[in-house]
Amino acid sequence: MCRHIRLVLHADSIITTLFNKMAARRIAQSSINWSALAERVPANQKSSFGAFKTKADIYVRAVMANPENPPKIDWAHYKNLVPIAGLVDSFQKQYDALSVPYPKDNFSSQVDTEIEQSKSDISSYKKASEERIKNYQKEIAHLKSLLPYEQMTMEDYRDAFPEAALDPINKPTFWPHTPEEQVGYKSKEQIEAEKQGHH
Repeated sequence: MCRHIRLVLHADSIITTLFNKMAARRIAQSSINWSALAERVPANQKSSFGAFKTKADIYVRAVMANPENPPKIDWAHYKNLVPIAGLVDSFQKQYDALSVPYPKDNFSSQVDTEIEQSKSDISSYKKASEERIKNYQKEIAHLKSLLPYEQMTMEDYRDAFPEAALDPINKPTFWPHTPEEQVGYKSKEQIEAEKQGHH
């Protein structure tokens, strides 16, 4: 029973964020475009999405099964039936004073904040991606302007890629010409150790 109540409360908190101001109006139809939402769900989360949609449908059906307004009580009828004077009036007064507040929506503001944060992150990522695309296009244009590799001489390669080419006159290196084999090479670990004062 407790598990069922927790499940209902959990579903209520989730659906509250999706059905804004549900208490103020009767739900005529779902305000969620499930098919559009399903298109955005990753393949590995389809089963979770299906379970969530099932819970949401159950919740909506439960709401729709109840009348929009509570049934009217015929107080005059009960006053005629109950012989104790004032008892029905007391019940009526207590009933009319009873007010069950609709649960507060504590999640919509959090969802809105996350949406704005996501929009900001997406915008930043798009700008960075466009910048990377421009750089890659420049690199591609540069590579297309070069001689084919099979036609290049060592001098052509040096001119095209001066930072990667061997330069035995100005920067002589030892075979196999990798940084680790050169005089004075220091690994990242050695550099870090020197920064921390270890030798």
